[in-house]
Amino acid sequence: MRALNRFAPPLLLMAVIFFLSAQPNLNSGLGTWDVVLRKLGHMAEYGLLWWLWWRALGFGRRTEVAAPAAAAIALAYAVSDEVHQTFVDGRAGSPVDVAIDAAGVALAYLTVRLSRRRSTVGGRSRP
Repeated sequence: MRALNRFAPPLLLMAVIFFLSAQPNLNSGLGTWDVVLRKLGHMAEYGLLWWLWWRALGFGRRTEVAAPAAAAIALAYAVSDEVHQTFVDGRAGSPVDVAIDAAGVALAYLTVRLSRRRSTVGGRSRP
């Protein structure tokens, strides 16, 4: 049951990403803002996907293993998502989107690193 509690969130997010990628047209009609908001959404969803996998893989005990493993899973899924989009009418896969997804993963990683660094003072955790 613990494994389900840990692995369900990243798998659910992956299912949501797959569902959204299967939509033929997600254009909101906002022009440039549509593109900017979708790219920021890409970064956020893949940053969140990395964090959920990092948490599922045991961030507390095995951070040095969990962080790169979570990144590998998130980035492999980003690539597969772009390949998936090539089969959807009105959509196209793009290496640029994979790079944007990777930036989201990197930002999530850096955010976690900075927050963990700030939460320790002289080797002790803050209360």
